[in-house]
Amino acid sequence: MLDLKGKNVLVTGGSAGLGAAICVRLAQAGCNIAVNYASRKEPADQLALKLQKEHGVKSVVLQGDVSKSGACSELVEGTVRELGGIDIVCSNAGWTKAAPWDDLDALSEEDWDRTFAMNVKAHLFLFKAAKPHFLKNADGGSMVISASVAGIKTTGSALAYSVTKTASLALQRGLALHQGPKCRVNSISPGLIMTEWAEKQFDRQKMDWVTANTPTGAIATLEDCADAVHLLCANKSISGQTIVLDGGFTLR
Repeated sequence: MLDLKGKNVLVTGGSAGLGAAICVRLAQAGCNIAVNYASRKEPADQLALKLQKEHGVKSVVLQGDVSKSGACSELVEGTVRELGGIDIVCSNAGWTKAAPWDDLDALSEEDWDRTFAMNVKAHLFLFKAAKPHFLKNADGGSMVISASVAGIKTTGSALAYSVTKTASLALQRGLALHQGPKCRVNSISPGLIMTEWAEKQFDRQKMDWVTANTPTGAIATLEDCADAVHLLCANKSISGQTIVLDGGFTLR
């Protein structure tokens, strides 16, 4: 039984898309939720209110740019202060700038630095801040990273994105191996999923091509991904693993 009732969770990038779906799924499981946002306060506020009304859990909103180490520490401490503790960190916030893979000048040094800060360093900073609290918990703690099939296969919106998603999986494995036994670290690796960002970036022709080349004939939904996060948060026998949600696309 995937029981998480009463657990306190921080979800970064939680105001929309996959982050919002994770918030909803874990609230359904009885978790109290700290919804992090960087700049979109209104949807974060609306989501927190919805979680409280529909699921009877405590939900708070925390602003912070996870590309900054100090902000990561403040988000963890804010979660502890507002919810009374922290059991789970869903490190979901990320960043990319779509660019042609064959154009090495398409991304600036600043673009590479921001991609690495958001997609790799943020996970480390959040874990470091949460670890002392995890060690105090009777059941320890869990981190779930939102990775990508771009970290497994040479694909994705840009070379920098794929490189950093690969690095995030290496980080996950290293933390899981050396930071136990009271700390578990896992990830989900979705393929193309229909977030607000994806709908703006990819036309119908691209979507049809991905679907046609997916063995199941369908891409994963946000809810599929959120269900996988729930499993990783609750199943204490899983650590250092990623769940690929791509309908078998990366098998080709």
